[in-house]
Amino acid sequence: MQEAIVTHANKAYALLKADADKILKLIQVQMDNLTMPQCPLYEEVLDTHMFGLSREIDFAVRLELIEEEEGKALLDDLEKQLNLIHEKSQQS
Repeated sequence: MQEAIVTHANKAYALLKADADKILKLIQVQMDNLTMPQCPLYEEVLDTHMFGLSREIDFAVRLELIEEEEGKALLDDLEKQLNLIHEKSQQS
């Protein structure tokens, strides 16, 4: 039984990480090809996706599939990466 819980926890974290990576790629594509960060569409997409990911993480925490600290770390890492992309675009 414990092995099944660990497997589900690993799978949950992997899915959350994949969603975070998708957000990062989506924003990178927008920054490279479509819009600038001042664009309301950019901000709306970012806010919507970040909110959705935070809700997914909250759900996984409530199910005890991941620790709250893991979820916060995942969001913090994504935010740092997005800030780097934003800063890079401002330098161009």
